[in-house]
Amino acid sequence: MRKEILEYVEGQKDLKRFIREQPLWYRKLSRNPYDIQSLEIAALHHYKKTIPDQVEKFTNGVQMASMMYSMFQAMKNQN
Repeated sequence: MRKEILEYVEGQKDLKRFIREQPLWYRKLSRNPYDIQSLEIAALHHYKKTIPDQVEKFTNGVQMASMMYSMFQAMKNQN
């Protein structure tokens, strides 16, 4: 792998961990060092850091809070 690509990956904690988990990317980057954007996109999808994933996580949190609030209201009304 090229030195500048290796230094870039070493500077990015998530990319470094992703490459260790997915060693196929060592070979891909060694053959085509300009494929770094594909690596970043694959890592984002793997760690669920894309915008749709973040929106889904936020929505789930709001739904959970709403459910807890409703449950507390029901408990309050029973007493």
